Amino acid sequence: MNKKTMITAAILGVLAIILGAFASHGLKAAISTDALDTFETGVRYQMYHALFLLFVGLNDSMGSKTKRTLLILVVAGVLLFSGSIYGLATNELSAVDFKKIAFVTPIGGFLLILSWLVLLFDLIKNAKD
Repeated sequence: MNKKTMITAAILGVLAIILGAFASHGLKAAISTDALDTFETGVRYQMYHALFLLFVGLNDSMGSKTKRTLLILVVAGVLLFSGSIYGLATNELSAVDFKKIAFVTPIGGFLLILSWLVLLFDLIKNAKD
């Protein structure tokens, strides 16, 4: 589970860097400043959760079931939250109307919050003084 978590963290991290560079250089002239800020929010949250998964993968005190749960929550959350934000921010450049799927953004956000709560409860449960 550690290997899969670490690989996923690395993939999310490298994609966040690529998407951030794409936003700065490729999208800057193509979308509004507000849309660019929105896109960058998606990138930022993706990177936060890549680092989150890196921590999870490196943590030896956490059980494999908890790690699996966190991996699923984070991947689903990033796909729904950041993914929908990327679509919404670039909506004017696409033939697809991403506004129709905007309802998934808060679902993704909820999954990301839930992943942090699962981590918190696991840390409390396994805390050693």
